[in-house]
Amino acid sequence: MVTPNISVTQGNGAAPKRKPWWHYHSGLDHFGRLWSMGQMVRPKNILFIMADQLRYDYLGCTGHQTIKTPNIDVLAERGVNFTRTYCQAAVCGPSRMSFYTGRYMFSHGGTYNNIPVRVDERTMGDHLRPLGYRVGLVGKTHFQRDAAGMEKLGLSPEGDLGLLVSQCGFEPWERDDGLHPDQSADPDLAYNCFLHEQGYKGGDNPWHTVANSAEGPNGEILSGWEMRHVGLPARVSREHSETAYMTNIAMERIVELGDQPWCMHLSYIKPHWPYMAPHPYNAMYESNMVQSANRNEQELENRHPVVDAFGQHEESLNFSRDECRKTVIPTYMGLITELDDHIGRLMNFLEERGNLENTIIVLTSDHGDYLGDHWLGEKELFYEEVARIPLIVVDPSPAANGTRGAKDDRFVESIDLIPTFMELAGCEELPDHWLEGRSVAPLLHGEKDVEWRDAVFCECDYAIRHARNTLNLGPEDCRSYMVRNERWKFVLYEGFRPQLFDLENDPCELNDLGDTAEYVAVRREMSDRLFEWMRKRKLRTSLSNVDIAKRTGSAKERGYLFGVW
Repeated sequence: MVTPNISVTQGNGAAPKRKPWWHYHSGLDHFGRLWSMGQMVRPKNILFIMADQLRYDYLGCTGHQTIKTPNIDVLAERGVNFTRTYCQAAVCGPSRMSFYTGRYMFSHGGTYNNIPVRVDERTMGDHLRPLGYRVGLVGKTHFQRDAAGMEKLGLSPEGDLGLLVSQCGFEPWERDDGLHPDQSADPDLAYNCFLHEQGYKGGDNPWHTVANSAEGPNGEILSGWEMRHVGLPARVSREHSETAYMTNIAMERIVELGDQPWCMHLSYIKPHWPYMAPHPYNAMYESNMVQSANRNEQELENRHPVVDAFGQHEESLNFSRDECRKTVIPTYMGLITELDDHIGRLMNFLEERGNLENTIIVLTSDHGDYLGDHWLGEKELFYEEVARIPLIVVDPSPAANGTRGAKDDRFVESIDLIPTFMELAGCEELPDHWLEGRSVAPLLHGEKDVEWRDAVFCECDYAIRHARNTLNLGPEDCRSYMVRNERWKFVLYEGFRPQLFDLENDPCELNDLGDTAEYVAVRREMSDRLFEWMRKRKLRTSLSNVDIAKRTGSAKERGYLFGVW
């Protein structure tokens, strides 16, 4: 196994100048002493795996006809496959902020990639560290710190607490957001240093020239940014790819953590573009193994204006061509099988160490990828191909034995993970004035008569996208919202007509009923449901509901005698 440098790194690959916050935090040592002395049960480790831009329907266990994902399929057999899980925003940044905060985009405010959430937002690390966990990141976050908020509070990103606030609450065991074009190449990026150590020649940025480019017949570099090249093998060998490298880092960290309870966010960069795969994964699938595009000409006849503006983006125009789909999708599938191979390698590693029996494992993605469906490329908006995500949860405790291998079709949202982790860790009182999701632990444990949600919600802010200029909109005019229940999906666009899909009779979402007269009542009902959801966001976070209850009606007891005769 390749053994990369395992020093703690920040986003730019540089080691912090002083010992980070967790080395000074007596609470962690306190919890560690407690469970090691037998005074409380040691919480299970949490391995939170996310694959960027992995579609829910591109796994064997979710029904794909030709893709090979045997190791992920085994995870589904060992746990519960939640088949109707939705992200809260179908683009990397805001989706991840919902995963990391347990709150909708409406509440946390991180509306697009690298738009900071407020410095006071509580994240997964803030919720799990008091329960005795080391909480760290290996891979990608797309998180940008709230520099202005940190400056106001006098927090330095190199300080003890400031480092965690700068890294979305994670210890940055190795952060790599996975996009390093030449014009912003960082020669100190840990992965670039690793490739140099392995002897690759690719200038200052072998991430681009080696890991995400092919080689032409005359030795020229064929960039993976140009999709015409992605069927060729990447210049990096399979054992040195981004996916292999991050898996190695994860295993090194687990060894280093020893017997401490840990929560590791292993955030894989692929199968996100550039869609470059090393040999043999680039040639593992043929174009005849690509599923037909989910689209028809009728969609284009009365296309919603916002969807049409997205349809004019370069990625949508290219993915609308069969040549592009037949070139890219086989490599996209190869990247997923590469991911699966390393998931298997990681599971074998945990088993050999005796960690499988005390590790909760979650596999999911931040959003999907259109790949030409609905005549679109990339992500965003609200079609099932991007808003619906895979979610497999494996709880090794005996309480979950009755649900192993189950497919659960109840509606689950990405914001449900933090409350799930906290409950499985033994937290008796969840901070329900912060968290907007709900724990799926009762579903994992087969509890009967669980009252559950009947709808899911998703949001989009496309102010930074080209579509805004096409539609001649201001930056505040680009918000849109989705509510989906058992039968209907309703999308509200600021300033435009809505979309409506009858998922019972049109599961592929090919017939937009957003301006059809006979569905006025349905649209009104769904709009009211969306407005109800907006009114119930948890915006009072400075005082818990328990404290509110203690204060309710107690003014007289506290000496405030207003209105007394």
